[in-house]
Amino acid sequence: MSIERTLVLVKPDGVARNLSGAILARIEAKGYTLVELKKTDATRAMLEEHYAEHVGKPFYEPLVEFMLSGPVVAAIFEGQRVIEGFRALAGTTDPTTAAPGTIRGDLGRDWGLKVQQNLVHGSDSVESAEREIAIWFA
Repeated sequence: MSIERTLVLVKPDGVARNLSGAILARIEAKGYTLVELKKTDATRAMLEEHYAEHVGKPFYEPLVEFMLSGPVVAAIFEGQRVIEGFRALAGTTDPTTAAPGTIRGDLGRDWGLKVQQNLVHGSDSVESAEREIAIWFA
């Protein structure tokens, strides 16, 4: 198998709660290599491109507004099966039911808001990773 790359975003809730370092440390502790890292403010154009497949869904606009609400830490990690490995490490998207030991299971919770604030994003395929890395690391 070849080495994969994935985009990891620490979302505004993770940055605001000062969890960026803890989250990145968990990924590195799993054995994945940090390739690039930056703290940035997303633009609406970036988010429209990133979340294009969700346009028209009820959660789309609240999600974009959430992602615009504060800075994001964007990282590229690489390693053997890093996409699958990070998604397992992140846990399910609902932090209430995410398994203990996962990022969302240990550090996340449901805040009762319009959109789930679940700390992190990770690419779901090699194709998505390539597309998303190009958006966040243009």
